[in-house]
Amino acid sequence: MTRTQFEERLFGALRWVVIVFLALITLVPFCYMLLLSVKPIDALLLDPGSLWVSAKDFTLSTYENVLTSTSDGGQGFLRLLLNSALVSLGTVALTLLAAVPGAYAVSRLRFFGGRQISALFLAVYLFPATLLAVPLFVMFARLGLSSSLVGLAIVYVAQTVPVSLYMLKNYLVTIPRSVEEAAGLDGCSRLQTIRMIVLPLAAPSLMATGLYVFMIAWNEFLFALLFLAADPDKWTVSLGLAQLSGGVEVPKTVLMAGSVVLTLPVVLLFLTAERLLTEGLTSGADKT
Repeated sequence: MTRTQFEERLFGALRWVVIVFLALITLVPFCYMLLLSVKPIDALLLDPGSLWVSAKDFTLSTYENVLTSTSDGGQGFLRLLLNSALVSLGTVALTLLAAVPGAYAVSRLRFFGGRQISALFLAVYLFPATLLAVPLFVMFARLGLSSSLVGLAIVYVAQTVPVSLYMLKNYLVTIPRSVEEAAGLDGCSRLQTIRMIVLPLAAPSLMATGLYVFMIAWNEFLFALLFLAADPDKWTVSLGLAQLSGGVEVPKTVLMAGSVVLTLPVVLLFLTAERLLTEGLTSGADKT
């Protein structure tokens, strides 16, 4: 056996070991959480270490408890899901509205400091979120947006625009300039070229960026707690889950059901758009 053949077999085997390991550490906690969420608390207390749920123990009452409104004795997660969806979708729309023109300007227009400014997009992440939380809260409180879903979405935009600009810029530089020049010869203005040529070609990157922004806004906790703690009717699902985890009287099976409700929408959205997400994340890597 040659050295090349040995290395190919070795790394081929190690690849599957790594894949299986990553799959286990990702799927096993989720499966355990899912199994606990459909098990009654009595069965869990009798056998805490059991991972299997028998047919007689299977129940969806935990999900009914989580999704039922608080006025009917439930946890009110249905309203929290709606709040999170509104904030996340609003954040995606506002972020793309700001990031697309900015990324196009950096990738296509020539101006002083153009190369340096693209590297500064991610400089905002050098500062911890706790450092920005208090100034943002004071500023938005003076604007009357401290307990508003709109204000929370705008705060998220401040966090998501830099990385969105960076992701979109890396893709837009791969689109040939000749395509835009041909559109200009046909009489298209700059805005028409962006709308009719650039945006359709950049659809995979827009999808990837939108999904990334959606996941950030959906799972964010610190700013949601800071801005919405005073108004439980506007809480997001991450705040509701934190309330469940801190409640002594809440069964752990109900907590697991709330965790599944928090996780499942993002997982389903990712699986639905997985192909476009992969294309969007990798398309900017090849500049040739």
